[in-house]
Amino acid sequence: MGRFPPLLWLLLLGLLLLPTAAGRVLLDLAGGLLIALLALPVVLGGLGWIGWKVLQSRVRTCEACGLSTMTTDAQCPACGSMLPSKKSGHSSAEAVDDSRPASDVTIDIKAEDVDP
Repeated sequence: MGRFPPLLWLLLLGLLLLPTAAGRVLLDLAGGLLIALLALPVVLGGLGWIGWKVLQSRVRTCEACGLSTMTTDAQCPACGSMLPSKKSGHSSAEAVDDSRPASDVTIDIKAEDVDP
């Protein structure tokens, strides 16, 4: 396709600059498109944030092994212990027992040389 003839450009510029109904319609259309383009990232960001919050609300963390899962089963798929239920009004972070020392709940690993 070829370029637009200069007469069409002048006609379009005249419609935009002259205070006619057609010029106002074109300016309103251009302004609406600009507002839509500027608002699109905000709307998409808001929808992404809502989706992230919905996903976070479905994730359950096993208290025994720490695996985060979205399964609907009552047992952890990794270790088999019971997963906390979502119906209780508190999260697993509030159920942490800080009265036990960390050395009682951690696994101590000692390296040993093995002779072949």
